[in-house]
Amino acid sequence: MIELIGILLVVQGAGGLLNRLLGAHSASWFVQLHLLPPSLHVVASVVMVLAGAGVLVAVRGRKRRG
Repeated sequence: MIELIGILLVVQGAGGLLNRLLGAHSASWFVQLHLLPPSLHVVASVVMVLAGAGVLVAVRGRKRRG
């Protein structure tokens, strides 16, 4: 279940980041683009990618130890 959250964070963050960097005007299905003001879109997307990657690394590390 925790892995799923990590994957969703990475997908939402990376997708939202690409959406903004490529100049798309639609918020599409990226949650942060619907909830936050435009000035925070890129920052929030980067934070989501990093948080998701952190969750996935932590889960992987826990599986190796256990």
